[in-house]
Amino acid sequence: MFNKASLLFAVTLAVAATASPTVSPAPPATRGTTIPLRKRTSMKTSTGVFDKEKALFDASYMMHKHRQNLMNLVNNVGAGALNVGAVIRPLSNISEIIAQRRVERRQAETLTDEEEDLEWAGTISVGTPPQKFLIDFDTGSSDLWIPSSSCTSSTCSSKAKFKASSSSTAAKQSGKFSIQYGDGSTVSGPVYTDTVNVAGINVTKQFFSPVTTLSSSFSTDPIDGILGLAFPAISNMKQNPFFNTANEQGVVQNNQFGFFLASKGSELFLGGTDTEKYTGDLEFHDVDSSSGFWQVTGANAKVGDAVAAKNFDTIIDSGTTIMYGPPAAVKKLYAAVDGSKLFDAENGYYSFPCDTPPKIAFNWGGEDWVISAENINIGQTEEGSSDCVGALAGVDTGLGSNVWLLGDSFMKNVYTAFDFDQKAVGFAAIA
Repeated sequence: MFNKASLLFAVTLAVAATASPTVSPAPPATRGTTIPLRKRTSMKTSTGVFDKEKALFDASYMMHKHRQNLMNLVNNVGAGALNVGAVIRPLSNISEIIAQRRVERRQAETLTDEEEDLEWAGTISVGTPPQKFLIDFDTGSSDLWIPSSSCTSSTCSSKAKFKASSSSTAAKQSGKFSIQYGDGSTVSGPVYTDTVNVAGINVTKQFFSPVTTLSSSFSTDPIDGILGLAFPAISNMKQNPFFNTANEQGVVQNNQFGFFLASKGSELFLGGTDTEKYTGDLEFHDVDSSSGFWQVTGANAKVGDAVAAKNFDTIIDSGTTIMYGPPAAVKKLYAAVDGSKLFDAENGYYSFPCDTPPKIAFNWGGEDWVISAENINIGQTEEGSSDCVGALAGVDTGLGSNVWLLGDSFMKNVYTAFDFDQKAVGFAAIA
């Protein structure tokens, strides 16, 4: 999530696309809008070694984000919407990771690998006249926030800042937006509505927060804010996310968007899917939207041809770097991997022989969607080692006893479509 370099990434507006449960959408029109995106450094140091500090910081960010999502879900819908086994932990349980990383990050800031993993971010505009911001597109959250001109902390000093008085369409609303972190820092601010434009898709009266307090966690992150693409049920502001607003206002052709994540030519396609980026039909699977997430049910995990875990739920989250599963299930999966070892018992990381990476795949009743050798490997255990750390960790995320979290390490292997009308996620082979 942090310390990125530059990359071009496309967000494309679909103006003519359709979708169905079994057939991929029709080819989109050639017109579209591309915007510059930022590149995330990988969990490997410049020498190819697993950067544990970076990984722990990403894990702590993930846990805080989803802790807040669970709190939002309870506030918006009620505790009955929580997954079985979901737990809203006290902040103290995960604050030490953040405190540790803040010290270690300062010591390791110069170790930047500019060739791996991506953060799916691009420039949007807010207000009239438009004010531009670099935003992370996140399918694992549901709010839009950007820094405010009233934010005077050092973290905001390098960010683009929204000046409400300079926008003729800005309107302050009741309520407050807030995400709390274990070190006592927050992302928080008032709630406004204004015009928001993403890749030519223009919506009016979109709820968002120009935050006046920005956690020091974002001090070395080039993004200004986050645009959530999940369901309204986990909105901290109890409002429709941007894409839902766009659909209600009729400015997208279809209530669907697609992600293509790769080393180059990556894009977010709004209003359908880009058939030039994948082959064959999209394989759609139902999601349990009651949780507020893009939570696909009925998953199996395989090692080679053998099923290692079965019938679990998977949250597809573009705002998370790697993949996480319940510790016992992940332990069982790695037990089927020849040469695997428990590398870090405290944090759930496993290793395997670098020369023989495991063939790990996820299956929802159709194709086996395999994690490539490149994407399953997040670095050597130490310099010169023949063992590498796996991009699947055994962590109790608090999201539920039968819930796995699949981030970029999974999404980079497939084309992924998110369909609000069908309440389904679709996968297809990358072209």
